[in-house]
Amino acid sequence: MTVGEAQAAYLVNNGFDAPDAPWVTLPVGPFTIKFPNTPARIRAVWLHDLHHVAAEYATDWTGEGEIGAFEIGAGCAHHRSAWALNFGVFGVGVLIAPRRTWQAFVRGRHATSLYVLEGEFHPRLLEGRVSELRARLGLDRAPPPPTTSDRAAYAAWLGLMAVATVALPVTAIVYGYCLWSNPPRRPAACETERAW
Repeated sequence: MTVGEAQAAYLVNNGFDAPDAPWVTLPVGPFTIKFPNTPARIRAVWLHDLHHVAAEYATDWTGEGEIGAFEIGAGCAHHRSAWALNFGVFGVGVLIAPRRTWQAFVRGRHATSLYVLEGEFHPRLLEGRVSELRARLGLDRAPPPPTTSDRAAYAAWLGLMAVATVALPVTAIVYGYCLWSNPPRRPAACETERAW
């Protein structure tokens, strides 16, 4: 099967829109969330979907946690949106499937990603065979046992996640309190202009 055929089947089987669709539809339990598909997300999701095809991770929450851990382990290069999206699902994976998420992270550490190899999506990526893509990414062999470096990197990511989990809500609460207790005022420069 070519990568293009596998990607088309992946999209149909999961009920996904094309990577460059203007809106993203995300089912969350009984609800559906829609949000604009930004250019940065489009650039990243083309490669993300090909990782799903090559690594054979599902698209349920466990599978997304695994692919997030895999991509963080393998590296997302300059794709900031990929780092951010993967960080979120990596956290979900740690909570609901910690062992599988750890294994996916180690697998990524001993493989590579299209973010690193290609940088951007190119239509020629769809022409090769899935087996060739797996070989390029280092997914055609079992990962070696985890190293001390793997464990240290995983611990660092877990630490960053813990800090973000505490810092983001605290920052939002403090910011909200500051806005509530000190409503925005006109800058002093505006008062000076009015005085003139």
